[in-house]
Amino acid sequence: MMNLKKILFFVLVTIIFQSVAQVAPGKYYVQFTDKNNSPYSLDNPEAFLTQRAIDRRVRQGISFDETDLPVNPQYIAGVAATGAEILNPTKWMNGVMVHTTNPLVIDSINTLPYVSVVRSVSGSVTGSEKPFFEKESTGMENIPDNMVLNRDVAAFDYGYAEGQIDLINGIPLHEAGFRGEGMVIAVLDAGFNQVDVDLLFDSLRNDGRILGTKDFVTPDGNVYSAHYHGRMVMSTMAANIPGLMIGTAPKASYWLLRSENGDQEYVAEEYNWVSAAEFADSVGADVINSSLGYTEFDDPSQDHTYADMDGNTTVITNGADMAAKKGILVVNSAGNSGGGSWQYVGAPADGDSVFSIGAVDNSGLYAPFSSTGPTPDGRIKPNVVATGWGTTVSDGYNGITYGNGTSFSSPIIAGMTACLWQAMPEMTNMEIQQAIMQSASQYANPDSLLGYGVPNYQSAWWILTSIDSNADSGANLASVYPNPFTSFINIRLLGDTRAASVKVINMLGAIVLEQTVSSPLYRIDLSAYQNNMPKGFYFVEVTNGKKTQTVKLVKQ
Repeated sequence: MMNLKKILFFVLVTIIFQSVAQVAPGKYYVQFTDKNNSPYSLDNPEAFLTQRAIDRRVRQGISFDETDLPVNPQYIAGVAATGAEILNPTKWMNGVMVHTTNPLVIDSINTLPYVSVVRSVSGSVTGSEKPFFEKESTGMENIPDNMVLNRDVAAFDYGYAEGQIDLINGIPLHEAGFRGEGMVIAVLDAGFNQVDVDLLFDSLRNDGRILGTKDFVTPDGNVYSAHYHGRMVMSTMAANIPGLMIGTAPKASYWLLRSENGDQEYVAEEYNWVSAAEFADSVGADVINSSLGYTEFDDPSQDHTYADMDGNTTVITNGADMAAKKGILVVNSAGNSGGGSWQYVGAPADGDSVFSIGAVDNSGLYAPFSSTGPTPDGRIKPNVVATGWGTTVSDGYNGITYGNGTSFSSPIIAGMTACLWQAMPEMTNMEIQQAIMQSASQYANPDSLLGYGVPNYQSAWWILTSIDSNADSGANLASVYPNPFTSFINIRLLGDTRAASVKVINMLGAIVLEQTVSSPLYRIDLSAYQNNMPKGFYFVEVTNGKKTQTVKLVKQ
């Protein structure tokens, strides 16, 4: 039985270093005040985003804003001139992580007019063992011969991985030809040891579907010689050895991004994660899988509290939500703290736009180590669950073993979600996520252990197909927003339209409310209807005379 190192979670450090006496050598985050006088412009996004990234934004109706602009290179040059080693800039946060062993350098950085804060993000402790990986385990002894179902209807021989794909009813998507072709998944992890040689990934390498690697922990580092955790994670998606193991997205393309340092646990890794997510955005990734999470650190002063898991506090969670805002579907492990002193999901799984994945076995039984909800502000977490208890994964020696941990349930969902999105490319990331939750086994009665339950990907496909055939049709009478919505909907009448009848209709075809709009901009207050409007898809039907427009919306 092998012990894995856990990846834990993050708290924003609030210590500002203003004097030599307060400074300890290591890594620091430098916060800039603005992006003034930038050589970049939102009118020329091709200078900092690939065409694939731009196309993803356009397809989902997402506009560019100042967070897309890179950090001002003059500011970075000014910090470098103090003697600090530049590590990872972050445009979403507008700062840069640096390294120095000279306390005078920190004093010099603090004097720069465009620097607002310098924070320590590391420490001196190394070689620590953490619960996230520590509670994950692997071994061959629990894989029985009858684990393979050998279903006669399966077109592909999934081998030992069949149960974990069948649980979420993902096989019909594969059999319909949706196995991830054309989709890009960015995997953020601690390393990908042996992925460059393991036979489970031979078709991935032979087809050129490893699009690239990048190490955000060690500049110019080799992700294939780092931690093996990412290899096991990758195998649940990308493995393609018929009769032994086929993953949930065996035809997708992948970016392998190392953001986690397996030897120590400090908030620096949260900043690494945000920079890696920004990179994934810039190269046009559709899905991020992050089998990582942060709650406690080697320096207790950096630890999170449960109150921090409100979806808005930690840097990594804000970064994950920003990635979702850019149109990426962010899938993250719920955590392995179930039954422990912490118990709850960590960051960034607490994000309101992050798809948080808990763990069950192949029969759908709750895994006792899987972190639970709710969040301190009362939201359902995890969102859904998949096999993370007795999961078939790569052993690193051209074979398979089993693994226990939400690190493995998360990529199962990430890979199958990429296949679903391949089938329905016109949908947004949040529409895909909502359909998966709506397909799940306990969507009507979610709880703190399984969230909305075990998803059914064939049902999610049907839900999206139904929506696509009915939505955004007819005349262009009004602009209806926001989408997603919570307690209100705005109706802006367009063109010559002066009045209209508006109906809000649920997925069953029942009219939730009907009102007449007689002003150019009208807000429909839905607060009185909340008990009859669970989260999910709705249609807003706008009618003027013989003209009708139907718009699909998601209620969060």
